[in-house]
Amino acid sequence: MTGLGWGVRSLGRHPLRTALSLAGIAVAAAMLLDMVMLSGGIDKSFSDMLLLRGYQIRLTPKGTLPFDTEAALSGATPLVRQIRAHPGIAAAGAVLGTSVYGRSGDSLVTLFGYGVEPEAQAIYQVTEGADLSAADTAGVLLSEPAARLLGAGPGDTITLVGRLDPQMAAAGVGRRLVVRGMVHWLYAYRGQPSVGTVLPVMQRLARETAEDPASLILARAARDDAVPAVAAALRARFPQLEVNSAADLVVHARKRLVYFTQLSLILGTMSLIVAVLLIGTLLTITVNERLGEIATLRAIGVSRASVMLQVLAEGVALTGIGSAFGVALGLVTARYLDAILTSFPGLPATFSFFVPRADTLAVAAAVLLLAGSLAGVYPAWLASRAPIAATLRAEAT
Repeated sequence: MTGLGWGVRSLGRHPLRTALSLAGIAVAAAMLLDMVMLSGGIDKSFSDMLLLRGYQIRLTPKGTLPFDTEAALSGATPLVRQIRAHPGIAAAGAVLGTSVYGRSGDSLVTLFGYGVEPEAQAIYQVTEGADLSAADTAGVLLSEPAARLLGAGPGDTITLVGRLDPQMAAAGVGRRLVVRGMVHWLYAYRGQPSVGTVLPVMQRLARETAEDPASLILARAARDDAVPAVAAALRARFPQLEVNSAADLVVHARKRLVYFTQLSLILGTMSLIVAVLLIGTLLTITVNERLGEIATLRAIGVSRASVMLQVLAEGVALTGIGSAFGVALGLVTARYLDAILTSFPGLPATFSFFVPRADTLAVAAAVLLLAGSLAGVYPAWLASRAPIAATLRAEAT
């Protein structure tokens, strides 16, 4: 008995049973992989989303998170100027989020409006056309959904109107603006029709110019390793503001999405138990069916250790084959599940729950191989302890 010859022959003797067991192991492996991706994917995806433009710090009204409420900062312009003057800050810019309307034919369509400072922005990426300039009070940026609703593209002129006057049931402020470019808004939910102008224009559309409001201020530290110290200094300098680094926001997100972390732990544990039971059961049945062969091999001098190693090797082989199929299945199901979860209202389209990474695959593979080895311990012990004489007599009769 050399190599995996005995194990391969024993598996080949019952191909249907082996195939069903491998299918079960593949499903369990896929679930385990998905749960490992889910447990770490939320943090990774959210952190990557926050840092896409390199701005590591967010400042919001006290007691709030970015775009968590409709609360706004007042006096945004002097605040930004003071933050930019901080020695550890490389750039800073204010953002105002508000509802606006776009004129499409004879009707108005609801849009989400961003007021930005283009020279220091961290919430969009230009995909077509040009960006705004700091002094461009006649330009506007559109998302793809907004462009479809308004039937406009770069170079076209559109009409934006501000909040409706509740007493007159009419728009109080309107502006004709030229579309400078198409952009991808990093924090917009899937299909959200969004537009962006320079901050003063959006403030006028929101009819809130007197207080110079902003929903948040984004800041970029000069050095990544200095972010905690810079954030702490800003908290001390601006006690009226909530100051959060990207790492702080990841912690907040983890607390709010703790259900998914718990779910991944429970389902991952269940899938691992199922894989161990499947492998252990198949190996036990295989050993019981081949006790005669094992006893014969033991009688001609094969050691107990060799028998145990063969059974353990068979368990690892089963795990490896099942896991190979499980990885492919897990990646497909993760993509499908991610599409479902990210379609929930209010979630940024850039955000993902399942993030495939090399370290994720390595962790899942290591855990499965360990499980396969442990599952073979009892069958291996059973095979090595088979009584030689009694087993041979039973086989002969």
